[in-house]
Amino acid sequence: MEATTREEIINELKAQYKTLWRERIDDKVRAEGIANKDYFMLFVEKGTVIFATRDFKPLNFKEILDQHKVVDAERVVLPSPHVGGWGKFVRTEIASQKRNGRVRQTRQYLDDKKQRQYLKKGGRGWLHFTAGLLERRRR
Repeated sequence: MEATTREEIINELKAQYKTLWRERIDDKVRAEGIANKDYFMLFVEKGTVIFATRDFKPLNFKEILDQHKVVDAERVVLPSPHVGGWGKFVRTEIASQKRNGRVRQTRQYLDDKKQRQYLKKGGRGWLHFTAGLLERRRR
């Protein structure tokens, strides 16, 4: 398959995939998304359920590319965040390193600042009114 025809096929598939999700019919009673017309390149017919809440396998763009026998489908579609990729790497490796450093700094700062301040009004707070005082003031 030539590179230009491959790119044209991929661009056409992406366009149809976007319109499929943008123009779907949402059935709020059954909590489903339904295709509103035929998408022959995506192998989806009119009335096909493309999204549901229970016991449903959603459409996978990578599988559609594999059915069209597109070479290097992994380059076109990014991996799922659950499987791996840059997002998961950042969440697991980099974000955890930053959090640990911040925790250490705050603990050291709080240990240095252990002095207790005196409590205002014997610990009762700034605005300590009883219901009786408020009723007397309203009169």
